[in-house]
Amino acid sequence: MELTLKQLNELPEDSYLLIDIRDESSYRYGTADGAQNLPDVCSAAKEGRLPEDRKLVLMCMNGVRSLSLASDLRELGYDAYSLYGGYGAWLRENAMRREDRSREIERSIIKKRIFREKLLSRFTKAITRYELLQPHDRVAVCISGGKDSMLMAKLFQELQRQHKFPFELVFLVMDPGYNELNRMLIENNASAMGVPITVFETRIFDAVDRIEKSPCYLCARMRRGYLYRQAQELGCNKIALGHHYDDVIETILMSVLWAGQIQTMMPKLHSQNFEGMELIRPMYLIREDDIKAWRDYNHLHFLQCACHFTDTCSSCREDGTSISKRMETKKIIEQMKKTNPFVEGNLFNSVTNVNIDMLPAYKQDGIVHSFLEKY
Repeated sequence: MELTLKQLNELPEDSYLLIDIRDESSYRYGTADGAQNLPDVCSAAKEGRLPEDRKLVLMCMNGVRSLSLASDLRELGYDAYSLYGGYGAWLRENAMRREDRSREIERSIIKKRIFREKLLSRFTKAITRYELLQPHDRVAVCISGGKDSMLMAKLFQELQRQHKFPFELVFLVMDPGYNELNRMLIENNASAMGVPITVFETRIFDAVDRIEKSPCYLCARMRRGYLYRQAQELGCNKIALGHHYDDVIETILMSVLWAGQIQTMMPKLHSQNFEGMELIRPMYLIREDDIKAWRDYNHLHFLQCACHFTDTCSSCREDGTSISKRMETKKIIEQMKKTNPFVEGNLFNSVTNVNIDMLPAYKQDGIVHSFLEKY
């Protein structure tokens, strides 16, 4: 009831259907070549929406849930199999074949008009608009292994090659306790893209594994602190994170809906705990769909989330949903776009178009001010 990648590759392409049963957000982040997304595969089978004349090969992250669902489909009369090792095995196989493609990837950013305009131009625009770089800065480009931070590294390299003013780069990777596959994927992608990474290790995953409430929040805070400290030790005065335009607008809506406040990610921040250090977000004006287009054009595959939760297939829940509030907020914005195509731009502009005179109260430097103070 299981097929290995070798067995799958030996099958005629028209004899099987590869089905990614993970949730939609995981699928959109990256999947195996030719895979179709169908988290509700059993419902589709019962409704007769699956082909009966082809093998059905199910794929989850590590081949755990897919094995169970393949058994269910077999009971319904389908010729169903589970891909042994899941998407993780597919990533490992492709990572082993990775070659130096840095020149090709760089040319796609510079020569292909859509990427030059929507990636490189918006990158430099954010740096100029928000004054993110100054001459002789030494920047730690923080690479998580995902598509956003890896693209940021290439954009920084291209900006440095333009020689508009001198600055230094350190491509910093923190290993918080990755498994073997994730560590290998980061290193191989960096090598293929011509990014000379500096890796340091922590045991953050082990620490947050024991936390039941808000482990992701704690993990993010711990990672940020370690990155600041390591960057400072390497002589850097800034760390760069790969948050993009969609992260910004999602944070605005998340703050309103889930926290009852109005705030968002800032383009840059002074560190409160590390004197002289600053955080910058040069991807601030870049859309996520454009990052995905660049990734797919170059046939690249990156990490989505390498924590122990996704290692155990929590990204493909029984109901096909994501436990992330950010993913939930993303879906809300997508739904709103159907009736208001300007909703994303409106959200982005809302926090730069605040009329304090029309607010009953606002907070500044931690102090709450009421409209009654000037009424």
